[in-house]
Amino acid sequence: MFNSHRVSFHRAQWVGRSGWAAGIRCLLLLYLCALGTQALAVKPVVVAGDENGETIESNLELWHDLQGHKTLDDALTAFAAGEFSPLTTSNKSLGLKPGAFWGHLYLTNPAAQSRTLYLEYVDHQLANLQAYQRSPLSSEGLIGSPGSMAKIAEFDINGSFSDRAVSHHRFVFAVTLEPGQTTELLVRYGTGDRGFIYPSLRVWSAENLRMAQTAEVGLLAFLMGGIVIMAMVSLTVGLATGEALFFAYCLYALSKIAMWWTMAGFTHQFIIPEHFHWRYISFSGALVITTGIWFARLFLKTRTCIPRFDRLLLLMLWCACLLVLAAWAEQKAVAVILITVLLLMYPLVSIAGLMRWYQGAREAAVFALAWAFLVAGLLSQALRDLGYVEHTLSNYYWPAVGSYTEMVVILFAMGVNLYKLRDQKNAAELRYLTQLEHKKSELETLVKERTRDLEAAKSLAEVEASTDPLTGANNRRSFFRLGTQLLHRSQRHASAFSLLMFDIDHFKAINDNFGHSVGDDALRLFARTLMAEIRDIDIFGRLGGEEFALLFSGTDDASLKTAERLRETVSKLSIPVGGEEITFTASVGVAHFGKEATLEELFYKADAALYEAKQEGRNRVKSADDI
Repeated sequence: MFNSHRVSFHRAQWVGRSGWAAGIRCLLLLYLCALGTQALAVKPVVVAGDENGETIESNLELWHDLQGHKTLDDALTAFAAGEFSPLTTSNKSLGLKPGAFWGHLYLTNPAAQSRTLYLEYVDHQLANLQAYQRSPLSSEGLIGSPGSMAKIAEFDINGSFSDRAVSHHRFVFAVTLEPGQTTELLVRYGTGDRGFIYPSLRVWSAENLRMAQTAEVGLLAFLMGGIVIMAMVSLTVGLATGEALFFAYCLYALSKIAMWWTMAGFTHQFIIPEHFHWRYISFSGALVITTGIWFARLFLKTRTCIPRFDRLLLLMLWCACLLVLAAWAEQKAVAVILITVLLLMYPLVSIAGLMRWYQGAREAAVFALAWAFLVAGLLSQALRDLGYVEHTLSNYYWPAVGSYTEMVVILFAMGVNLYKLRDQKNAAELRYLTQLEHKKSELETLVKERTRDLEAAKSLAEVEASTDPLTGANNRRSFFRLGTQLLHRSQRHASAFSLLMFDIDHFKAINDNFGHSVGDDALRLFARTLMAEIRDIDIFGRLGGEEFALLFSGTDDASLKTAERLRETVSKLSIPVGGEEITFTASVGVAHFGKEATLEELFYKADAALYEAKQEGRNRVKSADDI
């Protein structure tokens, strides 16, 4: 039917021509009839002027050149012999095929004005593409011979981007049709050794193509910009904490940017317009896989927690290394197969995350969810490449969107992990302080059974060496050691503490009037009472004679209130002696930690405050700030 319309169209143009023109017309009609019924198998693409990326698989006939060495004349011969067949499938990949495919189609312009349309190859994996156009008939007569076809476009993934007539990150060529003109195209899709073929083309008007390209560049720039920000955040945290995990995430994110920018064709367009090579795509893919598996193994701790399953992840790393070698050796078929295998193995990382979650790592569940976003995108890409699902812009960019989502969720999982590490650090510090403040007997639970007796003897020796034998309080040496540690912690963390110095008032009179045994009872009662009134984190010790000291962790106001409370408690104490009760009081000097470099400096201030308290009548609290 289509050929009949073409014949009628040209017959109407040639009415009234001379005899020699009628002869040429007859030759042309004979040639068109010689094309056979194959030209009737598909309809022409009717140019409307507002094309918006519609695909033309229903208007296309295909012929497979298995070796990929056939010429244009070979393709024309095959077409004349009826070896081209209509493409009956939807916009899908033909799968991993060797050689090249030749596509044949017609374009017709029924309008009264000329129109230019743009044909775009739908994917980024094609090695090369050539387009040929048959010289058409016009109202003025024959332009060129009926069998002539001229090359109108030639693309190569390794070629210079500046050679492209249309500046676009994919293969795009223009066809101009005059009013009422119908033209015939042959398009060669070349894969090299072996590759995935999407035989369809998208048809665009100039304005719609420009808008679509702008939208694509904007989308990818948005996604890659977000990944850049996440990479910089991770790098900053890595520099602050020294954790290798954050550096691995940063490299993983940056490699993703390089891969998606290269796979989409923007690296060729904007970064390496000259001397680009297809192996850069394989290199970038291998880099993403390598850094991704490295990061996943660090995050999930697969090497120590699930060592058997970790071997599968190591296998993925080896496959990525083979991919680099295949790309370097320009073995495109091997590289394509390895990339496909690696994409199909990506769900293993999600399984590793679920296994770690089952072991109790909560952040691994978030990681598994994040990786699932990526796996869904890559699985759609693998199924699309193998021809099981239709090729659309949505599933073309689904892997990139899934990759972006994966990075966002993984960053959240790393935050969860960082929060967990912080809790572990705080818990470790608290355990360390508790071990210093509790009785040494608790250390028995941390040693092995065969050394229990030795550890018990060691603990007893440590207690005797660090405590005052009369009162049970820390002796002077132990008090200064613990106090110096508290001072250093306070200097590092800017925490507040105060030194309270106690002196039992008129203690010499107690010894002189009632004997040293009563004096010892007073010292023991005083120390036992204060140790019962203070907290475990406070440090209490006997400095010598009737002088005691307390290191109180807290605000200045709280330390003064504690000093007053303890002074009042001491004033209520009594010792029975010979049927009567004797009482005693204590004076307290308080010094708050400020910029002192040593504990001795703080002692000097507290001692001065204690002296003032005695001078003012004893049984009172005096702050060093008030003198």
